[in-house]
Amino acid sequence: MAVIEEKMKELKRCIAQVAFERQEGHIPSAYSILDILYVLYHDVMDIDPCQPEKKIRDRLIVSKGHASLGLYTILADRGYFPMEEVSTFGQLNSRLGGHPDYHKVPGVEASTGSLGHGLPLAVGIAMGLNFKGSRERVYVIVGDGEMNEGTNWEAIMVAKEQGLSNLVCIVDYNHSSDRAVDFGNMETKFNAFGWETYSVNGHDQAELKDTLTKTNDIKRPIAIIANTIKGYGCKMIENNPAWHHRSPNSEELLQMMEELA
Repeated sequence: MAVIEEKMKELKRCIAQVAFERQEGHIPSAYSILDILYVLYHDVMDIDPCQPEKKIRDRLIVSKGHASLGLYTILADRGYFPMEEVSTFGQLNSRLGGHPDYHKVPGVEASTGSLGHGLPLAVGIAMGLNFKGSRERVYVIVGDGEMNEGTNWEAIMVAKEQGLSNLVCIVDYNHSSDRAVDFGNMETKFNAFGWETYSVNGHDQAELKDTLTKTNDIKRPIAIIANTIKGYGCKMIENNPAWHHRSPNSEELLQMMEELA
């Protein structure tokens, strides 16, 4: 576990450094889902970084595309492209834009960032795979804020109606939108739509892996409410709305690096 903790700190330092150099990126959102991404790409999904588009593969859609720095860092760590390329984030002619581009970035399954569309897209992909009788699974990470989009709840209803047991929706429940919309009990809502629902600590990789693994035999759509902390691992930015789309100055970067050392 100590090795994993050091790896996560290393990846977070990379994200902070790139955000500082580019003065762009959503650091807290990236930190919020980093453990989820790591477990999916390293422990759960059937993928091959050497063949990103192989015919039989699991798929992940990161609906909250503004957390792209987290996704790019994990993709690089998993071997989809060199880690050095992450430093080109946001540069002219870079493949790594502020929001992930399906047409440019190996391992990215959908161009996302327009909130409320990742889950409906995942439902469509899961339906298509079901029609083909494929064993492939579709994972989608959504932010709790975008759960106030009606398109998501329409998709949730369709997923149950279509019996999409190959679909896993992970809600990054960092409560950043509580001041705007009180969702109440997210588990209860998914249960009411007929989904199998679990609540986990979104920063406990062992719990994440165990929960994701045991969903393979469930015969209906799965929702995992991942209770997370926005900006997790760096006290200066944790649960601080001012940091949602802000990059550190040199003094703040030094402070972040010291905390993540």
